[in-house]
Amino acid sequence: MSEPSFGLPHVYSGKVRDIFEDGDDLILVASDRISVYDVVLPTPIPDKGRILTALSLWWFERLADLVPNHVISSTDVPEPFRGRAIRCRRLSMLPVECIARGYLTGSGLAEYTRTGRIRDVALPPGLVEGSRLPEPVFTPTSKATTGEHDAPMTFAEVAATVGEETAEELRRITLEIYRRGSEIAAERGILIADTKVELGRTADGTLMLADEVLTPDSSRFWPADAWQPGRPQYAFDKQYVRDWVASTGWDRRPPGPELPDEVVEATRQRYIEVYERLTGDRWR
Repeated sequence: MSEPSFGLPHVYSGKVRDIFEDGDDLILVASDRISVYDVVLPTPIPDKGRILTALSLWWFERLADLVPNHVISSTDVPEPFRGRAIRCRRLSMLPVECIARGYLTGSGLAEYTRTGRIRDVALPPGLVEGSRLPEPVFTPTSKATTGEHDAPMTFAEVAATVGEETAEELRRITLEIYRRGSEIAAERGILIADTKVELGRTADGTLMLADEVLTPDSSRFWPADAWQPGRPQYAFDKQYVRDWVASTGWDRRPPGPELPDEVVEATRQRYIEVYERLTGDRWR
């Protein structure tokens, strides 16, 4: 379900965000919807849109010297959207999900178990679930539409899609964001296992960071003091929801299952806790 438009032309609805036009700008609105395995679940997570917006804005400030971002204002937005919307620049988005991994988990673990690699990146033998990788790796995917699945891409496939020079820039920026984010998070007792970023170009060709960044929707956050390779990790992110839906036997095709109240509240509390740990601010 998309947001009411409040008189603004509707441009697009993604799995979590809705986009509206306001003159030359776009209004990017984060909803409380949650998606797993590229399917939007029928049960929202209260406050999720506000947490994602606030945390993204916090990170955009701390990454601005690495890559410019699309933010124009977080306050000059329609009143009904305030707190979970950003006024942003129009960009031509690149058709690549830029993913950096510093630890072995999720689909990266599954791929490594089968092949000893993630995409075209060879990894040493003997790694286990939760292992720290020798160095962060760039493992992009395609961008799926709602209800479809992202497809793994090799670096060569990214270069064939966007050009060699742009592919090199995407890899460099993604890994720089991951390293900066990991350094900041580590000071606060959080490990960032992996993260996804999206980039687009302005009319003059400038690459800009867009959408969200280093949130519990786009990243895996683990408490550093509980990290133990060889088993699943406690997660301050939507991995908790992925694990619950997997336990139901759901086949990953829409519609997804309704979330029980206790899963909704536990997910909300994990999002709040990682926001508070990272920013040092109390969630209001």
